[in-house]
Amino acid sequence: MSSLVLRIFKQSNTICANLVKNKVLFQCRSKYYSSNILGIETSCDDTGCAVINDKGEILSEELHSQNLIHLRNGGIIPDVAQDLHRTYIQPVVKKTLEKARLRMEGISAIAVTLKPGLPLSLAVGMKYAKHLARNYNKPIIPIHHMEAHALVARMEYDISFPFLVLLISGGHCLLAVVHDVNKFQLLGESIDIAPGEMFDKIARRMKLRNVPEYSKLCGGQAIELAASKATNAQNFKLPLPLAEYRDCNFSFNGLKTSVLLQLHRKEKEHNIVADGVIPEINDLCAATLAATSRHLVHRTQRGIQFCEQNKLLIEHNKRLVVSGGVACNNFIFNALKLLCNGSEYQIYRPSVKLCTDNGVMIAWNGLEKWRKGLDITTDIDTLDIEASSQLGENLIEDVKNAKISTKLIKLKL
Repeated sequence: MSSLVLRIFKQSNTICANLVKNKVLFQCRSKYYSSNILGIETSCDDTGCAVINDKGEILSEELHSQNLIHLRNGGIIPDVAQDLHRTYIQPVVKKTLEKARLRMEGISAIAVTLKPGLPLSLAVGMKYAKHLARNYNKPIIPIHHMEAHALVARMEYDISFPFLVLLISGGHCLLAVVHDVNKFQLLGESIDIAPGEMFDKIARRMKLRNVPEYSKLCGGQAIELAASKATNAQNFKLPLPLAEYRDCNFSFNGLKTSVLLQLHRKEKEHNIVADGVIPEINDLCAATLAATSRHLVHRTQRGIQFCEQNKLLIEHNKRLVVSGGVACNNFIFNALKLLCNGSEYQIYRPSVKLCTDNGVMIAWNGLEKWRKGLDITTDIDTLDIEASSQLGENLIEDVKNAKISTKLIKLKL
């Protein structure tokens, strides 16, 4: 063998060895490698899984919902949620792979929610992801649940960075600026409960579950449907939460109490007992949605002004993304749309199935990180769950110190 051929042969062996040694980097960057990301979501009460390819196409998705079980229990019971995740995670992942016509060997990385969420639920997803990673020698991409909610709209729309995002769900309510896949600035968050939790508690106290057409709906869905049948929403006067506080934080405890006081007053007036529902239930639901919408608009309006004062967004590309389970509520979304129309903002929300917890948003967040080589790890023993986790850099005090006066726009709801 000539010295030239021998030298080429040795160089080829060295290149191959380096490619094996840096397999993850090779998979990220090689244009010849078809990447498929498996996403696993178990942060609360839904077991979700999906596979997305490197073009951002959904190859398959599966979701096992625990909604009806928890509805009968009057709320999410962590132990029950964990047991159901344990029962369904293996078949859900298996079915997802079968629908995608893939085996684990064809998966490039496993994206899994590690924070924030219910600890018992998060642990199931993490342990199963680690099991797959060890058995098939795959890297894991840890996912922040709220970051996934914020970014999933980019899968359906051409939304460039930076943009403003309002995340409203059963467990969270926050306003943030998204500068990049892994760069967020938090402007405001709920100081007590989330809007979805408020709706669930109000709907339960209103006894909407006793009305057949609402019996299989979550609290927010039941209240929205009842509100659509209102004839006189002005029948009830509800306060605007935190009206005197010049920040972007949210609060729903006080609003919940005000609604329940109005409900108690009407029950006493009509002598309602046991499972009875007040005649004005539709009007009270409409008033509840209107008050919630005004509060969300008021705080988001101040966030928009803060962004403009501090040049956090691009002047000719002002965008608001509304995501999370409560974003499905058309009443609330239309109120936010009025705000955006008056502020020259474009408004977006993911499709309904992507607003609620799902495996697609986890896989998509994993793909965005995969493309940029972010948070991809094979050292899986270092990974752990976090029940609570702040979203990005905290600017809440900066917003307070700015003392921005906001005149609430008129909402014709």
